[in-house]
Order: sequence, then C-alpha cells, then structure tokens
Amino acid sequence: MSISDAQIAAMSPHERRELIRRLARVSAIDTSTRRVRRMRRRRLLVNVAAPVVLIPWIVYLATSLPDHYVAQHWATAWVGFDVLLLVMFAVTAVLGLLRRQLLLLTAFGTGLLLICDAWFDVMTASSGDRWQAVASAVFVELPVAALLMSGALRLMRASALRFWLLEPGQPLWRVPLVMGDQAGPA
Repeated sequence: MSISDAQIAAMSPHERRELIRRLARVSAIDTSTRRVRRMRRRRLLVNVAAPVVLIPWIVYLATSLPDHYVAQHWATAWVGFDVLLLVMFAVTAVLGLLRRQLLLLTAFGTGLLLICDAWFDVMTASSGDRWQAVASAVFVELPVAALLMSGALRLMRASALRFWLLEPGQPLWRVPLVMGDQAGPA
C-alpha cells in the first residue's frame, strides 16, 4: 500500500502525527535491550550525581582558593581556547552552508563557549583592562552567543514542528526524544 502526497496533505495534524509514530515504531532503534537500558541508566546516574558532587566542591573552592594566583601556561590556555572557538565557528559555518542538522549542536556549543569566554575575560581582567573586557562581553561575545543559541533553538523548533513532534505554540522543552515506540508528543 502506498500513500500519495495528496493523501498525506489531506490528513489532519493528529492523523499525520499518528502516521509518524507508526512509521517511527517500524524503523526505531531498539531501546528495549538490556545493554541500551543499562547505558541510559549510567548516563542518567552521571547527570544526577554530578550536581550532588559539585555542590560541596563549589563550596570548597569558594572558601579555599586564593584571590591571586600566578598561572602556568596562561598564553597557551587562552590561545587554545580561541583556537577552539575558531574551529567551532568554522564548523558551524560549514554546517550552515550545507544545511545540516548538526548545525544545532555546533551553534549552541559555540554560543556556550562565547559565554564562557566573556565570563573569564571579565573575571581575569586587571582593573585597568576590565572596562575593555566588559565592553567586549556586552557588545560582542554575549550578543553573538545569543544570536547563535537562539538561532539553534529556532531551528530545533522548526524541525520539531515540521516533523509533527510539537504542537504549534507548545514550548520547545516538550519536544520528546524520539526513540523506539516513544515517538511523538509527550
């Protein structure tokens, strides 16, 4: 049996979602195996344990780190970070030109790196250079980060709407992770 484009176009949104769910079940990744469930549990455990471990670590750092510290390999650290930013921008540009879904990850990741760059630029600047670091953060790094991250989220939303994983007006955080028989709106 084959369904024509006209028949699909004539379907209601609910019927299209149901068709997508049924097709996803046929070609889905098998998430029922013990190995897959074990990997998922381990990943979730890491993501639950990390914040619990980080809280006392942050308290320890806040109370024990010196206000002033001479760092080794300072130039290498900053140049290396900027090389990473350069690579991320380049990969994001290439993926954008090729119109590939991985653009969502690289654009969002580049935005996060820019936020980190702004933070560390401002926090590590000497008092005489602080105004320049703040200006760079406010007028360059943070706006570009917002542009990249919001663009990635808009593209994710457009993809979710296009593939009927999200109702119009529904918040993006409601897009389900499409795995096995779990395809479709949550």
